[in-house]
Amino acid sequence: MSRPVVGVTVSRRSGWRIFPLMWLNIRLAGGRAVKWRAGREVDLDKVDAVVIGGGDDIAPTLYGGEVRLGVRLDPARDALETQVIREAFDRNLPVLGICRGAQMLNVVLGGDLHQSAYDVYDSRYVRTILPLKRVDLDRESLLARTTGTGCMRVNALHTQAVKRIGSELRVAARDEGGMIQAIERTRDPFAIGVQWHPEHIFYRRAHRRLFRALIEAARARRANSGQVDAAEAEARANAVPDVAAS
Repeated sequence: MSRPVVGVTVSRRSGWRIFPLMWLNIRLAGGRAVKWRAGREVDLDKVDAVVIGGGDDIAPTLYGGEVRLGVRLDPARDALETQVIREAFDRNLPVLGICRGAQMLNVVLGGDLHQSAYDVYDSRYVRTILPLKRVDLDRESLLARTTGTGCMRVNALHTQAVKRIGSELRVAARDEGGMIQAIERTRDPFAIGVQWHPEHIFYRRAHRRLFRALIEAARARRANSGQVDAAEAEARANAVPDVAAS
């Protein structure tokens, strides 16, 4: 079977350095990555799964917040990822949201964000690509089953975080101060959003498993679609033709 194709949204500013890491992680998991960014054509019919990547803040007007000075916005990217997430769910495509991507999942499904999360929670502020921050996973979550652990060491490059959870989502992990660090969809298709950047920590098995789970979900969807197509073809072949009245 050919490698599942994964559409990866990236920032127009930093995508050039982030996409190679995404490509590597997806390749190691058994998939093939294609890069999507605002201003370029996106075709969800040509992919088997989606990654919503990090970078750039989400326009607060999308969830009823106020625009603040000093934030880095890209309205065109907001529009692209809103479209991609909605169409991915319509097509039953698996989705992995990373940092901004997790927040975007939440916003598209009706949730909102803390724009300065560390002002709200008593969480230790760290800004590093190294896995120096501990998060505790809900033992009953898909995330815990996927990674095979109840706690993880993660990196942290964010100042915003999920506030009110969107519809059909649940909290899958929090840090020691109670800040939400992961969310997941409560029904199919597969959708997990993590506040950290697992693409930087591919040397840790638990983080590689996130990408592997995405690829496995993509393969399952592809197999399912093949079974449905075969069943429909068989039904058409066995259908009794209408007899025109004489």
